[in-house]
Amino acid sequence: MNVLIVDDEPLARQEIRRLLGRYSQLDSISEAADGAEALALLQEQEFQVVFVDIRMPEMDGIELVASAGNRSLFVFCTAYSQHALEAFDLNAFDYLLKPVNPNRLDQVMAKVDLALSGKSYHGQQEQEKASTADILPENHGFLLKFGHDYRIVRLQDVLRFEALGNHVVVHLEKEKSYIQSSLSRLEAKLDDSHFLKASRSDVVRIDAICKVEEGMNPGSLMVQLSNGQSVDVSRRQAQYLKKQFSI
Repeated sequence: MNVLIVDDEPLARQEIRRLLGRYSQLDSISEAADGAEALALLQEQEFQVVFVDIRMPEMDGIELVASAGNRSLFVFCTAYSQHALEAFDLNAFDYLLKPVNPNRLDQVMAKVDLALSGKSYHGQQEQEKASTADILPENHGFLLKFGHDYRIVRLQDVLRFEALGNHVVVHLEKEKSYIQSSLSRLEAKLDDSHFLKASRSDVVRIDAICKVEEGMNPGSLMVQLSNGQSVDVSRRQAQYLKKQFSI
């Protein structure tokens, strides 16, 4: 098993390398000081597991995971709280909180072994997928990037989710950010009493709708949100919206 450690702090890389030295299944341990260096290594060599920090200069951990694809199992190593990490909704395999707890690392490595051996991990994945289908509360926090900074944004402040490739654009009143997820996966977690699936590419907050008009296509509608954005509503979803607003 080849492992890559990505962190801009030499001491942090040294500590994780020390802890990983306890595992006989590891064939090699490589290091990178930032996301760009890690991405270059990932293109040259196959790594089964990548332990990556989130906050790094230039390309950070979130951007690295988004750019690298699914060739490796990514484990976030970060000082962020568990609540914030659960808000990422990224294709990360698991996470470790700094300072790394050896017992927690044992759990992650056991999970890695299962994933790479292809044993009971698939059944475990199905259970995890089922658990993620739980409806998110309105105070759920998404950890979003704005420029060079991260902020926790509550679900109640989101006006619109828009599909964009393998990302979802999160629209707020005056700004927007991105998360790596499919819209359908995210939609499954949203309360349909608060959100409306306008089309295959848009989900809007019902309370944010301030104007409803006839759409360009027969039977469709167009809604205007409180931030001034206009969103098309498919003919199928328009029927539900008309009932919602007694149109």
